[in-house]
Amino acid sequence: MFRDLIPLLADRYRVIAPDLPGFGQSDLPARETFTYSFANLAEVIGKFTDAIGLKRFAIYIFDYGAPTGLRVALKYPERIAAIISQNGNAYEEGLSDGWNPIRAYWQEKSQANRDALRAFLKPEATFFQYTHGVADISSVSPDGRSLDDFYLARPGSDEAQLDLFGDYASNVALYPKFQEYFRQYQPPFLAVWGKNDPFFLPAGAEAYKRDLKNAEVKFFGTGHFALETHCDEIAGEIRQFLGGVFK
Repeated sequence: MFRDLIPLLADRYRVIAPDLPGFGQSDLPARETFTYSFANLAEVIGKFTDAIGLKRFAIYIFDYGAPTGLRVALKYPERIAAIISQNGNAYEEGLSDGWNPIRAYWQEKSQANRDALRAFLKPEATFFQYTHGVADISSVSPDGRSLDDFYLARPGSDEAQLDLFGDYASNVALYPKFQEYFRQYQPPFLAVWGKNDPFFLPAGAEAYKRDLKNAEVKFFGTGHFALETHCDEIAGEIRQFLGGVFK
């Protein structure tokens, strides 16, 4: 996902992009030995920052990285120099109706409701996530979605993903805590948001302004995976923003 962004920032900043457990090239531990919850994802990432010696850093939060990164911020507020949110939600008004099948599973953890979510793991759903709201879908490289489909097809990946769908309710429950953190610590904040995201609405980006006095919110005419189509523009916003943070 960050293959094009990293080179545009690396001349000035140390850029680190870990895959979450169960994602990308990180291990996919068996569910018998690892509980797929956002609390556990955040615990691993927090320990990762310790392991590589990070004392103070900016975080780029996107989708699942938002509740993961914000949990890290709650635990280590003194380490967070700034937050860049690219379609990374922390407000209920940012959740679209596209979440309704997942909400149904939160409310009733039945096998039928769990199985209904398997459609989100199919290649057709990946294609939708990468192309919905994009003006010219031919501009979206197949690389990202093809890798996603490859990793989703690994044995055990589907059940881990379904566990995380079920646990996402714990993130919504933490939204008030995240918002309290924003109000108390006022971290420098930049939202770079694909305004046509079918899952995380522009209202979720605007909502940050309620709690962060100097929040900057920028919208782009694209969808969920905004870096696929607007990487150069987003990199420019990040460079300008971080230039004011790390003087």
